[in-house]
Amino acid sequence: MNKRHLTAIVALGAAASLTLAGCASGNQAEGGSGENGDSLGTITLGFLPSWTDGLSTAYLLEDQLEKIGYTVEMQELTEAGPLYAGLAQGDVDIYPSAWPELTHKTYMDEYGDQIEDLGAYYDNAKLTIAVPEYVDITSIEDLAANADRFGGQIYGIEPGAGLTAQTQDSMIPEYELDGTYELITSSTAAMLTELDTAIAAERDIVVTSWRPFWANEQYGLKDLEDPRGAMGDAEALHFLATAGFEEEYPEAAELIGRIMLDDEQYAALEDMVVNEYGEGKESEAITAWLEEYGTQVDGLITD
Repeated sequence: MNKRHLTAIVALGAAASLTLAGCASGNQAEGGSGENGDSLGTITLGFLPSWTDGLSTAYLLEDQLEKIGYTVEMQELTEAGPLYAGLAQGDVDIYPSAWPELTHKTYMDEYGDQIEDLGAYYDNAKLTIAVPEYVDITSIEDLAANADRFGGQIYGIEPGAGLTAQTQDSMIPEYELDGTYELITSSTAAMLTELDTAIAAERDIVVTSWRPFWANEQYGLKDLEDPRGAMGDAEALHFLATAGFEEEYPEAAELIGRIMLDDEQYAALEDMVVNEYGEGKESEAITAWLEEYGTQVDGLITD
């Protein structure tokens, strides 16, 4: 495990607030487009730092939007519910990595009338139940007979996450794990800490995970087969905006709507932002990623 990153993500998780208390982006602090008086407007990006699919795309959008003349502000939250509420209320302009088709469907059912979909940018996202590669089971069906090996616990992430609901409400009853397993929820950082400790001791552990997620490769996780489809099918990740965004910020909506990433491009983006460069060097990570992949993605500004 990348110890530097684990320390950073735990700190981010502890520092983030459920309230919409914004902080200026790194580029602004260095005198970005918000300082020159020529801004096309201020756009607020809401994201969960511990959900690094959105962390990486948030910084990509910050870079791109500032290059075409917008001022960008970043809002860090710790749960999806307040983020969707913020979108609906107009406190947040964009959620840069939403899972509206399945994982966050309940939030879309509640707030969808007040949210605009700016388009899908990745089409192979998946919720998973995973174990380290050294664990000798291959299917979720194997969990029932091996509860003692795992201490009857599945380590999950935030209680309000769609992954948590899918695991608790679909996977556990579908595979008849009620009464033999407890889903432990707290935060992504806490789950990674448990995973790190278990792997160091080569102890059996089962966790909730998703793809794309940098931790799958870093920890050598393998997805358990899901023959009953309880974790759902692959879905697309979307850029969601508050209602009226496209009319108010047409240049931004046009740029964002063109972005589409494949597996390699997205994996590299997340790895560079989270691991290779890390906290405090997100702008450098985006610059490096654009140098390598920017010309492959339609409409991105690379200089």
